[in-house]
Amino acid sequence: MKLTPLHDRIVVRRMQQERTTAAGIVIPDTAGEKPDQGEVIAVGPGRRLEDGRLCAPDVNVGDRVLFGKYAGTAVKVEGEELLVMREDDLLGIVTLGSVQ
Repeated sequence: MKLTPLHDRIVVRRMQQERTTAAGIVIPDTAGEKPDQGEVIAVGPGRRLEDGRLCAPDVNVGDRVLFGKYAGTAVKVEGEELLVMREDDLLGIVTLGSVQ
């Protein structure tokens, strides 16, 4: 099964969070919060503006993104939990290295 987002929606796979602290303490699954970062795995064509033009999304497949704790709708595709959200739900694109 393949999930293709429509309009300005994107499909995100949550990033796995750290299960062990720097001090070596293991955090159980029940105590940890869901991560608020993920990888974009599918992007819709964009939203239509009032004049009919298509506004292309600012994210691409493979981007690492930051989103709010309660953003998106969780769906299961072939046993994997994915998030479907609007591009407006994204807070930013995460790039490893220096902050700009």
